[in-house]
Amino acid sequence: MQVEIKIDSSCTEPRVLILTSAVTDEVNHMLKKLSEDTSQIISGSKNGKIKILDQADLIRIYAGDKKVFAVTTEGEYILRQRLYELEERLDARWFVRISNSEIINLKKVSHFDFNFTGTICVRLSDSTVTYVSRRYVSKIKKLLGI
Repeated sequence: MQVEIKIDSSCTEPRVLILTSAVTDEVNHMLKKLSEDTSQIISGSKNGKIKILDQADLIRIYAGDKKVFAVTTEGEYILRQRLYELEERLDARWFVRISNSEIINLKKVSHFDFNFTGTICVRLSDSTVTYVSRRYVSKIKKLLGI
């Protein structure tokens, strides 16, 4: 994808033009992101207090016990959104779903271990070990360029 910015002093508001030979998933994703009005804020509760969570601090988000939890550098928070809603809010360049119940921050991955049969072991910066489910292995390999 190529990005080009033209400065025009007669332009009263920004205008986006997408030139493409066909409408692809990438084009649809860009349209969705450009037209989004939804808040990208993620808030979590801990000890009865609500805190706005910075995406850069998120290590992983997972579902368990009919709740959704966010693990950050400051601890674990309970979230009100469902995983699919959070997946839409998170920066798709750095957050990836590794199973039906977990999303990880690629910036917080220490390493991937491909020695396990059919799955990928992921060690995160907080020493948590988790696994990519078989359903998501090909997606992760493609993302990593393997």
